[in-house]
Amino acid sequence: MSTMNQPVASEAAQEIERLMTLHPKGFDLSLERITRLLEMLGNPQLKLPPVIHVAGTNGKGSCTAFCRALLEAGGHSVHVHTSPHLVNWHERFRIGVKGGRGQLVDDALLANALRRVAAANDGQMITVFEILTAATFLLFSEQPADAVILEVGLGGRFDATNVIANPAVAVIMPIALDHQAYLGDRVELIAAEKAGIMKRKRPVVIGHQEFEAAREVLISTADRLGCPLSVYGQDFSAHEEFGRLIYQDEDGLHDLPLPRLPGRHQYANAAAAIRAVKAAGFTVTDQMMEKAMVSVEWPARLQRITEGKLLEFAPKGAEIWLDGGHNPAGGEVIAEAIAAFEERQPRPLYLITGMINTKDPVGYFRAFADLAEHVFTVRIRDSEAGLDPVVLAHSAFDAGLVAEPSASVAEALQEITLRQIPDRPPPRILIGGSLYFAGNVLADNGTPPT
Repeated sequence: MSTMNQPVASEAAQEIERLMTLHPKGFDLSLERITRLLEMLGNPQLKLPPVIHVAGTNGKGSCTAFCRALLEAGGHSVHVHTSPHLVNWHERFRIGVKGGRGQLVDDALLANALRRVAAANDGQMITVFEILTAATFLLFSEQPADAVILEVGLGGRFDATNVIANPAVAVIMPIALDHQAYLGDRVELIAAEKAGIMKRKRPVVIGHQEFEAAREVLISTADRLGCPLSVYGQDFSAHEEFGRLIYQDEDGLHDLPLPRLPGRHQYANAAAAIRAVKAAGFTVTDQMMEKAMVSVEWPARLQRITEGKLLEFAPKGAEIWLDGGHNPAGGEVIAEAIAAFEERQPRPLYLITGMINTKDPVGYFRAFADLAEHVFTVRIRDSEAGLDPVVLAHSAFDAGLVAEPSASVAEALQEITLRQIPDRPPPRILIGGSLYFAGNVLADNGTPPT
């Protein structure tokens, strides 16, 4: 396998674009179509290595990244499915390499899998996400590996990934309000949907939960199904002490480096991953945990931008961060991390934000009301759901911020440069509001994930 940063014209991307013209966009939550299709393909989902199945509103991608780092630190080969991608479709399919770092799927291999899935479907009604999920199972069943980390796309109970009958462990990360049109308008309803990935008598790990109502639903579901259960704050935990991460479970205390991923919220995400890998039956050593904390990678989650084309538009010495957080709960944890940066090294904070119309922009912006000096709003490219920058700027105003629309991230950076005042420190700039927007930024910057 070779790591590939595929252009839009790649063979696999062309196949996906063709499929998108034939099948409806978006989600249609049901397991009937994916089950039928997988049967036509010989049920590849039954031929996988042990599966770590990860759901949640926030933090599931970070948990996935920590799980992968832990297993690879132990020399295991790990297939990883994530969604959405940031720049290239290939990011959704990482193929494990024995004793090494997994690599994004080879273009020809992905294109071949997509054609085989489309042929098996034979033009019947289906969504593209279901085709991609079937391709995931086909790829992962045909390439040898020690484990699969499978991230849920939307919800859990009726998500296309939820055909895994016997996961090694089901992990439920923090629950918050998001995708209410599909999952319900209360956290306990959303928690019930996420809990749908739990399977009878299979291990379950519940990550940090901000809302007690969500936590109670998750615990009661696991109890009802007879699942061996580990709950953050009860059976395992993590905190910072003297610049180190202290992870604790029934095996004792482990003194580790702070995670490479910034923000206090990542302590709990790392803890959930450690517990999940253990619950899945893998031995986790101190050496594995130490290596994972310093090697973990997860693009667009408080990612520091230190190189690329966009830097030429930014003020000299500016500190630029990219984050795909897109709901109020995500905004709160990002704002907490930025506030910690501010406490250590004060800088004026600017936001450059793009969001889609299914989110709560006022709730997102409210987290930054006492932190940000100014907001520039930008339209997300190649998305019919992208919010108009003028509308988004009004949402920032409603949250108590000063905001204005901008034509592009580069233009916003140039405007911030013009606003610099002598004798003030260079600014801190947070670009975010959507994973789709973060993908635009990485593409414009010339630094796609690998």
